[in-house]
Amino acid sequence: MFKIEYTKKELKEKFNIEMWTDEKIRSFQKILMDWYDQQETDHNFPWRESGAPYNIWVSEIMLQQTRTDTVIPYYERFIEAFPTIKSLAEASEDQVLKMWEGLGYYSRARNLREAAQQIMIHHGGIFPNNPKEIIQLKGIGPYTAGAISSMAFGLPTPAIDGNLMRVLSRLFEIDLDITKAKNRKVFETVALYLIDEERPGDFNQALMDLGRTICTPKNYFPERSPVKEFNASYLNDTWHKYPVKKAKNKPKPATYLSLVIQNEMGEYLLEKRPDTGLLANTWQFPMIQVEEIVTDGTWKPFEPIILETLNRENKMYTEQFIEEKYNLPITINDQTSGVVEHIFSHLKWSVSIFNGEKIASSLNQEIPKNCEWVKPQDFDQYTFSTVQKKIWTNFTEITLF
Repeated sequence: MFKIEYTKKELKEKFNIEMWTDEKIRSFQKILMDWYDQQETDHNFPWRESGAPYNIWVSEIMLQQTRTDTVIPYYERFIEAFPTIKSLAEASEDQVLKMWEGLGYYSRARNLREAAQQIMIHHGGIFPNNPKEIIQLKGIGPYTAGAISSMAFGLPTPAIDGNLMRVLSRLFEIDLDITKAKNRKVFETVALYLIDEERPGDFNQALMDLGRTICTPKNYFPERSPVKEFNASYLNDTWHKYPVKKAKNKPKPATYLSLVIQNEMGEYLLEKRPDTGLLANTWQFPMIQVEEIVTDGTWKPFEPIILETLNRENKMYTEQFIEEKYNLPITINDQTSGVVEHIFSHLKWSVSIFNGEKIASSLNQEIPKNCEWVKPQDFDQYTFSTVQKKIWTNFTEITLF
């Protein structure tokens, strides 16, 4: 799975990467590892203390696109709820999502549970120690497989993610776009030449810590690096050019109405999202995309429309939409209770919140199977995404005063 794809000569001829001599590599390893060993408080994370494959796996999945200090309380809560692979495999999806609530990217939690079930079925409940088998588990890619293999099993496998590609780009002045998948093998090859085979897990973590604390995307001070004399971009004063990375597309705007609908029992209508797609299987207050209300579907406005009031036509449409979709006659307030924003990696939601009340004469009408009436004190039994928590917080703050 992990192998040297290019000789040192090929790295130079094809990619203009000047790989170091064996002596220089050993010197780099020693200086980096000495620095790492001195950072006791910096790398004293609970999953590293454990060293167990299961714990390292959970932490690595959580750390994808999430800061380390944010992850720690989530990790500790998750491990307390599911201390073993078996307990995770046997948990319901709702239980796992609830423990994941607030971390986002909920497909990662579902993949964890599914992979735990794979391990129970195909590996007798024991985490596999072969990188080729590890990467077959649901939700595990080359980076995570390399991290687990090196940290848990002491195998000389690189753990290449954006963090390490940034470090390696600056060390060797690598002019390859780190966002392109085809370039990963080049970075893996460079890392394989550098890795300390006696302490591969610690070596990967040392590079991660270097990227996290010193060789950062912003506020980078290469003169503070313990390995600055090996850093070609520092020595040549070109560090500001690396890593090479194409600009991200701006998140696409989307505007919604969120209907906070209450019945005569003081319960609120919650809807479970589909089991695929964005925020799958989490609960939400009913939502309507604004463009469905303010256009006839034949054109789209150039700018997102954020509604703070509903005119007569829009109010009628919204009430009709809720009655048809949820079998629920309601009346809604035409003044918004507030507006919240939330940014995903590819989307920017602007959500106007409107308060609605169930019409008392519709007592016996059945709502859809994916919906429930829930009292606020029972919300903690349901998994809400961060944007839904923002909606509820905003709504309660407005209505309490």
